Amino acid sequence: MTSILNVPTANQLLVELPEVERNAFMAACNTVELSFGKVLLQPTETFTHVYFPIDSFISLIVVIDTDKRLEVAMAGREGMLGSSLVLGIDEAPLLALVQGAGSALRIDAGAFQQLLLSTPVLQQRLKRYIYVVMKQLATSAACNHFHRIEERLARWLLITQDRAGTDQLNLTHEFLAMMLGVRRAGITLAAIALQARGLIRYQRGTITVLDRLGLIEASCDCYSDDCALYAKMLPVI
Repeated sequence: MTSILNVPTANQLLVELPEVERNAFMAACNTVELSFGKVLLQPTETFTHVYFPIDSFISLIVVIDTDKRLEVAMAGREGMLGSSLVLGIDEAPLLALVQGAGSALRIDAGAFQQLLLSTPVLQQRLKRYIYVVMKQLATSAACNHFHRIEERLARWLLITQDRAGTDQLNLTHEFLAMMLGVRRAGITLAAIALQARGLIRYQRGTITVLDRLGLIEASCDCYSDDCALYAKMLPVI
């Protein structure tokens, strides 16, 4: 398993819907452009809209003591922002920050909850997605505690590349340090190690993935486990 993304131009939660459900969903939403760095939601804010990224992706970040941040999940075209509404909870649990600019399908939160009542296949897929996210959150907690920074950086680059759809990622060491919750010096050493192995090239705030399969080998097993779980719970035929 080398990626969770099998359909590069559509949101994977929606592609397997029956035509009737897909048409009903599309009629209720519109396409919007998400700009890099835009904050879509602050923790505890009420959801007004639900987002299904197409070629954009969103970082979900826990904020501690008002100034400490750690990315705990990411939502691209394999997922959505607003899954807690499926559980009847309209409060955002995390900071939602656009990390990759691009398009997304957006639907009003109230309309989304009403739509779920008449779209059983969509509801089932979203419940499965929630399970996947819960498992990935648990995996990330263990990964952050037990695995080396180099392995975690490799995993994070793979996750980001999956959603960005490109080998070239515009990332600074400062940003990576915030996303992984480590010191900048640790990111620098890990990036140097991956570059020395010919897996990436880092230059002026840009990381280029040179050897994806090698990067998968350098990553901890968490990345492959995440891919396998998604394929099992939400297969795309």
